[in-house]
Amino acid sequence: MNDVEELKTFAAVHARTQRITPRRCAEILRRVRSDKDGAPDSWTRVWCEAAEELERRGHPLDAGRHYAMARFPFVDGPAREHAHRRCVEMFEVWRGGQPGVERLDAADADGRFGCYAAGLSSEDPQPLLIVMGGIVSVKEQWAPTLRQAARLGMACVVTEMPGVGENGVPYTPHAHTMLSRVIDAVGARADTGRTYALALSFGGHLALRGAAADPRLRGVVTTGAPVGPFFTDAAWRRAVPRVTMDTLAHLTGTARRDLDDVLPRYALGPADLVRVRVPVRYVASLRDEIVPRADVALLRAHLSDLKVLELDDVHASPGHLAESSLWTARSLLELRGGGGAQAALLGGLLAAFRTRRRLTAPRDRAVRPV
Repeated sequence: MNDVEELKTFAAVHARTQRITPRRCAEILRRVRSDKDGAPDSWTRVWCEAAEELERRGHPLDAGRHYAMARFPFVDGPAREHAHRRCVEMFEVWRGGQPGVERLDAADADGRFGCYAAGLSSEDPQPLLIVMGGIVSVKEQWAPTLRQAARLGMACVVTEMPGVGENGVPYTPHAHTMLSRVIDAVGARADTGRTYALALSFGGHLALRGAAADPRLRGVVTTGAPVGPFFTDAAWRRAVPRVTMDTLAHLTGTARRDLDDVLPRYALGPADLVRVRVPVRYVASLRDEIVPRADVALLRAHLSDLKVLELDDVHASPGHLAESSLWTARSLLELRGGGGAQAALLGGLLAAFRTRRRLTAPRDRAVRPV
């Protein structure tokens, strides 16, 4: 059973990324008292009730977002399984009214996984953007990205980490091959020779390994990706939030007590990183409670083309979503070799954010956008 108070702490971050306002999130969390499967005051039941109300009012996308929160952090019983199923069903209802958004399933040697795609065209193939969250993120939360990718001049496929949501591929040290299978599934309906990955947290780790193996991956943009020290430093992981470690145990099919023996196999070392010859853009949080600073230092030492935006925040920089989103969009434009007026506009907005941040940052904290 999950620690409810810890779930509440992390819910604020994940709710905001799904456009659930802090006020709305706080109202729902006040009613949560337990994590007992099926109990009236349980995490999943309370979030599902909020989702059902939105469903009755005819707001399938918002209902799906609340169902996604109900299955957070991972499916561990009938209640969360129901919540995840309703999340997918609500997304399908929303997708029915979105021209050009399609279901795209793919398969690896180890299993099948679901994706959604937008902007695919054999007549006018665009560079491909693969979007993936971390170990607790379902693909349905990326609906806005599916609609916005066209503004970047890119086709888009959103999917999930191995073991998350509808991804039946096990999370192993070699699970990055699923990214190649996504590219294969798209075929000639995108310019797959120019594929880029927007992959967050542990998804970013997967994308870095994929970029070292598949030359079609031409760039990686990530936030808070563990690289090497997270996986090898058992002492650091002792202070990592329980929900993160429990989720990793679930996805790797490992008992918590055995993670110290298993996780080092996932680490990227210098020999792996020198094979990543593509541009990497990384948003780092200075107070990250999950990914140690040593991971970014390892990237600085061994990547040939790296830019880092450092933000004074915790993992995923939830207090800087606007700035990190602008930086990410501008990075993607630069990686695909264009941008023009769009890149200039984003650059201007970023400059304004940075000026404001310098004026308001505490004097004893160093924040260095690079």
